[in-house]
Amino acid sequence: MAANQGRARVTADHSAAPASVDRSQASQETLTALFLRFLKLGAMAWGGPVAQIAMLRRMLVDDERWVSSEHFNRILALYQVLPGPEAHEMCVHFGTLARGRIGGVLAGVGFMLPGFVLMFLLSWVYFHSGLDLHGDLSLLFSAVQAAVIALIVRAVHRIGSHVLLDPWLWAIGAGSLAGQLSGVHFAVLLAAGGLIYSLRQSSRWLVQAMLSLCLAGLAGSFLVHGALDSSPLVDAATALEPVSTSVEQVSLATLFWSGLKAGLLTFGGAYTVIPFLQRDAVSQGAWMSNAQFMDGIALSGLLPAPLIIFSTFVGFAGGGPMGAVILTAAIFLPAFAFPLLAHGPLDRLLHEPRIREFLDGLTAAVVGLIAGTVVVLLVTAVRSTYTAAVFAGALALLFWSKHKLAVPLVVAGAATVGAIAIAIR
Repeated sequence: MAANQGRARVTADHSAAPASVDRSQASQETLTALFLRFLKLGAMAWGGPVAQIAMLRRMLVDDERWVSSEHFNRILALYQVLPGPEAHEMCVHFGTLARGRIGGVLAGVGFMLPGFVLMFLLSWVYFHSGLDLHGDLSLLFSAVQAAVIALIVRAVHRIGSHVLLDPWLWAIGAGSLAGQLSGVHFAVLLAAGGLIYSLRQSSRWLVQAMLSLCLAGLAGSFLVHGALDSSPLVDAATALEPVSTSVEQVSLATLFWSGLKAGLLTFGGAYTVIPFLQRDAVSQGAWMSNAQFMDGIALSGLLPAPLIIFSTFVGFAGGGPMGAVILTAAIFLPAFAFPLLAHGPLDRLLHEPRIREFLDGLTAAVVGLIAGTVVVLLVTAVRSTYTAAVFAGALALLFWSKHKLAVPLVVAGAATVGAIAIAIR
């Protein structure tokens, strides 16, 4: 998915009138048939959003002719701007077109269900197998973690190439990166990024004042956190976290809020959820380690599902089976709510230039947050010549390969390297 996690950009006329929708074929399907159609699509959803959206286009535009190509492009353009996994949101939208809101719910559940079930089962095995995964299989899992970090680096590059399109956006991204490493709360960084970019052409004194305040805040945070040895980077550099596969119980309300917050902030692709869940589960909530967190990302990369499905693993770590269900439901809730309840108003609202500029600045700040998380994970996990070599090899393959299955193949390849290292140790 890292090779494909950047938003699948299309050329679309955002101001054009909605294309006519041919629902004659869709309206003939029963609710059961609609659910099974999207369940089958979800079971084959390897390769990230680019591959998933291509499959959806082939099914709904080329084969079934539910909608025109113009209408499909318009819907894709809308959900690229909104938070959440766009392939899932589009399934919900087209299910709603076919059979109303109940059809949208069934389409969305069908698309996510295969990945959820598989990740739930893998989470249960991971936390209840009794294996000392980072003892008996330490070389294997350290190789996989190094490959996962390479996936995230590739994702930052791919997302950033679509988002950081001018010096202002580059500056916002760099400032967000510095703020993330200094321990500034992500909400402050996101709000500042959106406001600075939306007001960049307003009164010069106002923008200069905002920039000065942001720089002063970053400097102050860096000094305070440096003095207290409590920045994310210092934490990662000074201690190896103990790894345990026992489930740390967290309140279901905490897990629900963590998932909902992350679901509302996943601008720019599924990888943007990583800093928010990592902060809640590792840095603040401490219900899992960085090593476990990266194991969850690695497992999700092997599944036919949006990468965001690793939230099931994070929820299982915090609250067992019910925690997995609650956090997954919360993180997907916005992806259901936007197309089911607010499609029309959001479509109109996002045509406002200032709103789109605010979201552009916010997304640039998110790229900086992911980059900051990558630095922390690198310091934590890439600590030897062995892991550095796996990281470098995986990163080179991800930049070189255009194959839709590049992500699962890279993760499986790293696991194979780890298994060979164990065998010859």
